Amino acid sequence: MSDKFWEDRNVFVTGCTGLLGSWLTKALVERGANVTGLIRDLVPKSNLNWSGFNNKINIVRGEIEDYFLLERAINEYEIDTVFHLAAQTIVTIANRNPISTFETNIKGTWNILEACRRAPLIRRIVFASSDKAYGDQEKLPYDENTPLEGRHPYDVSKSCGDLLCRAYFESYKLPVCVTRCGNFYGGGDLNFNRIVPGTIHSILNNKSSVIRSDGTFIRDYFYIEDAVEAYLFLAKKMEDKEIHGQAFNFSNELQITVLDIVNKIIEIMNNNLESVVLNEATNEIKHQYLSAKKARKMLGWKPRYTLEGGLARTIEWYRNFLSEEGNNPIQ
Repeated sequence: MSDKFWEDRNVFVTGCTGLLGSWLTKALVERGANVTGLIRDLVPKSNLNWSGFNNKINIVRGEIEDYFLLERAINEYEIDTVFHLAAQTIVTIANRNPISTFETNIKGTWNILEACRRAPLIRRIVFASSDKAYGDQEKLPYDENTPLEGRHPYDVSKSCGDLLCRAYFESYKLPVCVTRCGNFYGGGDLNFNRIVPGTIHSILNNKSSVIRSDGTFIRDYFYIEDAVEAYLFLAKKMEDKEIHGQAFNFSNELQITVLDIVNKIIEIMNNNLESVVLNEATNEIKHQYLSAKKARKMLGWKPRYTLEGGLARTIEWYRNFLSEEGNNPIQ
């Protein structure tokens, strides 16, 4: 896939083994970019490895908490564009281990921003915030003017990272933009505690799906290939310096309950097993979804995939992945 904008451009991706990072890395390599990825842990079954794109990038081994490593990598690889995606993203882990979450999500963000501030070749930074940065709000959908009011560990870490980007733009004119998306879903997510991959995995193993909450929580589900295109689209739009320092929501603007998305997956997979509702979720926002009006109007962006289309592609990915010998994580 030829794309003159990305050809031979030096790009640094933190969190490149994660769900978004692996798909974004693949898309950048296919477009001709020179990608350098920061990798903390070797995850043999990660989508980056499984797709074979781990062999097509430069790899820097280390942690986002290591400032001098970041400074060295950004300068030695003459980085032009940074996608900062590295984060501890699991709410339940954040509740159990807030300090490690703050170290990764807050300190890691100021590290990357400061390293970029001191690197003369940096042209654009895209930071992955989250709809969780808005916290629990009475007025929905969230738009970009909604206050950042995270209250629980994960949400607070995202609010802080978001505000750090604003500070670096206002104080130093750092060329940074912020993305706020809902819950990503798509092939390559091996955290089967998440509702979409967990439900698909259970059904493929002929087991009942498990819902940690009471099933009524409303979420904004965003297909991963749409997310990748949104990130690439925003980065290219940053040639216009007028959008530097701004945040953009990306969403297909659907509000759907956890139970509804589970039932939709069950319907697509033609399964009739009833879900097990545990009703044990704590410290989670009950009702959230995003307005993407600003991205549509200011950037001219729109998603490509419907919820049904994204789920069908996701289910097919897991069928292929889990059918390969040794790829079932809970045999």
